[in-house]
Amino acid sequence: MEIKTVDIVLCEFYFSDLKTSKKRPVLVFKDNLPYDDFVGIPISSQIRQLHSDESTLEAVDFIEGGIPKTSKLMLRKPFVVSKTAVIKKYGSLNQDAFKRYQQLFCQYFHCGK
Repeated sequence: MEIKTVDIVLCEFYFSDLKTSKKRPVLVFKDNLPYDDFVGIPISSQIRQLHSDESTLEAVDFIEGGIPKTSKLMLRKPFVVSKTAVIKKYGSLNQDAFKRYQQLFCQYFHCGK
């Protein structure tokens, strides 16, 4: 499956026993890593409490598609994901929304300082 930065995808993550797994949505934050990997930002539908390093995803943030529930990006938890874990694509963020999330990410991690 072809994916790119700005896409929201559903990934299957296996537990250490390699028998059970969970499916979780992820923002493709950077997709040009070697070995067919990408940097992902996890997404959660648990939005009762929003921390300073979390931001809600809004329907207007998408240029195409969307996610089933109102959710949040957990910017403090970036991780490397194999593209083989991707099950499906939910949609793509518009450039303004993605830039906003990049800025929030850099504020949290003090990028460029």
